[in-house]
Amino acid sequence: MRLELIAPASEDSTFLPRMGLGVLMARTPADVELIYSDDVVEPFDIARDLKDVDLVGISVDSKTARRAYDIAAAYRARGVPVVMGGIHASACPDEALQHADAVVVGEADVVWPRVIRDHRAGELKPLYRPELPDLKDMPPPRRDLFTNPKYIPFEVVQTMRGCPYPCEFCSVSTANGKTFRFRPVDHVIAELETLGKMIMFADDNVMIHRAYSKELFERMAPLGKHWIGQCSLATVRKLENVALMAKSGCRALFIGFESIDDETVKYTGKRQNRPEAYREIIEMLHDHGISVWGSFVFGFDTDRLSVFDRTVEEAIQMKLTMASFAILTPYPGTPLYRRLLAEGRLTDPKWWLRDDHDEGSPYYVPTHMTREQLKEGWVRAWTNFYTVSSMWRRFVLRKDSSWIQAAGFWPLNFMQNRLAHYKIAGGQQRHRTAGGELRSGVGPTGGAPAQVPTPVGFSELQMPQIRKGRLPVIG
Repeated sequence: MRLELIAPASEDSTFLPRMGLGVLMARTPADVELIYSDDVVEPFDIARDLKDVDLVGISVDSKTARRAYDIAAAYRARGVPVVMGGIHASACPDEALQHADAVVVGEADVVWPRVIRDHRAGELKPLYRPELPDLKDMPPPRRDLFTNPKYIPFEVVQTMRGCPYPCEFCSVSTANGKTFRFRPVDHVIAELETLGKMIMFADDNVMIHRAYSKELFERMAPLGKHWIGQCSLATVRKLENVALMAKSGCRALFIGFESIDDETVKYTGKRQNRPEAYREIIEMLHDHGISVWGSFVFGFDTDRLSVFDRTVEEAIQMKLTMASFAILTPYPGTPLYRRLLAEGRLTDPKWWLRDDHDEGSPYYVPTHMTREQLKEGWVRAWTNFYTVSSMWRRFVLRKDSSWIQAAGFWPLNFMQNRLAHYKIAGGQQRHRTAGGELRSGVGPTGGAPAQVPTPVGFSELQMPQIRKGRLPVIG
């Protein structure tokens, strides 16, 4: 049996191996010949790149749904059955089933051997709804097919799944459950010992459970790793937590601040964020040699027109190494999507089916501004934060203890300056065509936050500089 696993791409897809598919590879029976196709690093030409396989599995998120459906249609036209899974297929199984022979709703790794058996027996079911798996038995992902030199030079590791925070706009808890599930620390350490120096934790929060993280990071310290990851502000308010992360090798964190306004963070359910403490927390991280990439979202019902300029100024005063600004996006399956749909405020209820899914963003009617004002403010935030004067103000205010952070600051920020002016303001948004090439769009795009955020989101516009060795990836 020959099986192809496909990771379709959107213009915003990151140059990272898809570890979810790596776990499926590890769960695949040894007598199955595996082919892995990553549309990001090797664009998939639907006319020429269809393989002679018996089964195709495609991982789908909302921004890659249109692309995934097109690839699936080409295989099914040749009589090859297609199985779809991933966060979008789990949120919209009925839609996905129109484009696939089977859909896995939820985390697919435990049920994957059964899918293979059913296919071999000619008894493939249309829907599989597995229980959330216990991560005690999760195998390390297979990495032997992740060899493309275009990948960012980090080894991606997962330690946990699930999130209890009720953020209205986020789909993590919808897809992975509202309770934490952890891999045994022994398993994580054993995997880390086989990997290189540069590690990226794929967890949504690397220090959400104090006892677990304490054991993991204390045991990591002798390994000499340098790592980056994501965490919530609730976990870095305490000095002992930050000191432990730094000791274990933490060099940079992606933190979702979302808003600088108390009213907004409470309204969205992100009560662990306290805007009045932002600067103090960032300074403590900097004192320990940890850089911060902050994320902010515009378009909440509590946002007014002043929010764009105030956010940029506060992000400068916070001395962030970098910042990302996003327009609120109603992802299917989230409470936000259901509420906006019920209120009749969605302007394109299936925006993910567009060829260029960002062209019409925002896909809802804001409360205190027009859609045009929201997009204009978003563009202004990106361009103003990455002006040379803003870079200089943030640089001279910094107190990083490591020369690595200081040396990486300028190339990373000039990279983002290019992104802000060419892609965000200039409209050089590109998306996949059937032949796999990137087609340029026109006008500002609505840059939405990822369904499952990752600490590094380097796009096609940025990666050529990284591949040429001109940009360090830890700032």
